[in-house]
Amino acid sequence: MAAGTVRRAAAAAALAVLLTACGSGAGSPPAASPSASADPTALATPTDRSPHGVLLAAQLAMHSARRAHFSGNLGQDTVAGLLFWAPKTVLQLKRPGTTEQLIVLDTTAYRGGDAATANRLGGRHWEKFAGVPGADGQRPVPYADTVDRLNPVVALTAAVAASSPEQVGEEEIDGTAVEHYRVTTTVADYADAQAQLAPARRQALRAALGDGGVITLDLWLNDRDQLVQLHRAGSGAASRVDDTLRFDEFGGPLSVQAPAEADTADAGGRSLPPL
Repeated sequence: MAAGTVRRAAAAAALAVLLTACGSGAGSPPAASPSASADPTALATPTDRSPHGVLLAAQLAMHSARRAHFSGNLGQDTVAGLLFWAPKTVLQLKRPGTTEQLIVLDTTAYRGGDAATANRLGGRHWEKFAGVPGADGQRPVPYADTVDRLNPVVALTAAVAASSPEQVGEEEIDGTAVEHYRVTTTVADYADAQAQLAPARRQALRAALGDGGVITLDLWLNDRDQLVQLHRAGSGAASRVDDTLRFDEFGGPLSVQAPAEADTADAGGRSLPPL
């Protein structure tokens, strides 16, 4: 078995142990976490502050947060909004300077909220899209490739699975001290690390990041090991990735509601329009 496969399997198994321990009782301390020592299958204590140990702690911290506000850019596209990555996918995405919005509630998407959409739909401000069930009978998450590029847990899962993470050093973001870490991985390994995603979704992520390319991840963590800034850069066979995202309001009182039914028109099987 390849070293990268062993590392991903060990990290996934250890994260499962950590999550189980965190739900075992109000006063329970975290269980063991993978070490960044020479043996990638070894378990370390929560005091492991090697780069790999810190990145695993960040993965757990963000998994536990479940939601956050984000802002920044995906390539040339400036974005901001709210993302819930657990227990179900919820996304509200806006582009500064425009009035159209995207809302994803698990397997349903809503586009609009602006005057142009209301003019096109005869007064209703939102168009509703429901994914077509696949061969397994499950409806897909709309715009999953965008959701997965925004999801900090996905980025941290790829970082934990990568070899030789590097601690760049202490820096400041908006006057707050943060620790800067960097990893380099392939687009294929980035996607393959996502054992929580279905194969079709991992393939969509590979395509979105430039299949065949190499990705460098820069991650800035606060003193609670939460990911406050992410920079993802690389190039594949047909595209170049250059994403920068900020995260805040972790686990805060964030809320996304479905538009009023009376203000919504069903897309009637029409394909999802591109973002």
